[in-house]
Amino acid sequence: MKQSDGLSAEAPAFDDSTPLAREVADLTRRRLAIAADQLPLPPAPRIFTVANQKGGVGKTTTAVNLAAALARAGANVLVIDLDPQGNASTALGVEHRAETASVYDVLVGDASMSDVVQKSPEFDHLYCVPATIHLAGAEIELVSLVAREQRLRTPLDAYLAENTFHYVFIDCPPSLGLLTINAFVAAQEVLIPIQCEYYALEGLSQLLSNIQLIERHLNPALTVSTILLTMYDSRTNLANQVVQDVRDHFPDQVLDTVIPRSVRISEAPSYGQSVVSYDANSPGSLSYLEAAAEIARRGAPQ
Repeated sequence: MKQSDGLSAEAPAFDDSTPLAREVADLTRRRLAIAADQLPLPPAPRIFTVANQKGGVGKTTTAVNLAAALARAGANVLVIDLDPQGNASTALGVEHRAETASVYDVLVGDASMSDVVQKSPEFDHLYCVPATIHLAGAEIELVSLVAREQRLRTPLDAYLAENTFHYVFIDCPPSLGLLTINAFVAAQEVLIPIQCEYYALEGLSQLLSNIQLIERHLNPALTVSTILLTMYDSRTNLANQVVQDVRDHFPDQVLDTVIPRSVRISEAPSYGQSVVSYDANSPGSLSYLEAAAEIARRGAPQ
């Protein structure tokens, strides 16, 4: 009697008709497309404030991973951590203990930006201005300072005049205080991450009203250029409805790329990394690489 080799001739073949095979083929296609992509570099620095007054929508995750994706593609990128929690500093692997020179020293202590910029170990072209615990009291200290809304813009403009950067991402706290106002005044573009969940648009009208006020009175160049949908779960009708609602409201600003819910994206900061370097082939990483390519190709609004 012939010994069985453990494989049945009647067993279904593993081909591209199976969901898993289709997913693997799609990821492979996306990975090859990204690898072959040459992104254009902007002629002048593009300064983004990443903001949403609603917490937990992926502001820091978005700022860090878009910055890493663009640096990976060869752009010189600076991340300014303006959130007292310092999560962007953690994710980029830069020192931000209490005694570290930080963005607080720039805002309150008149330090120059070059005194506090650190190179991230992630990529050769990626730099970070860290946040420390001292930033938690900066809102109060800024109130009494001269030109309190310009405390970030002035040193940033001076730094960019002497150093070549293609992109700057300013990570904001989830509030509309003086730190966030400083970020809006320093930037040209606002990038709003929106979570694909219920209440996604709640508070957005207030944020847009505040941005319009800042544009009118403090920074005429400011515009909401980019909206990125995050934490997307294609299995739920709710997520698909939120995507459609946001696209209907903001057809010109919403990126085609959506960022999926991903364990890898959540894990990466605990290793002091962006997901782009932590697991470059994961769906979350590929999505941020694709979103970065979209931003680069769209260019700055005219």
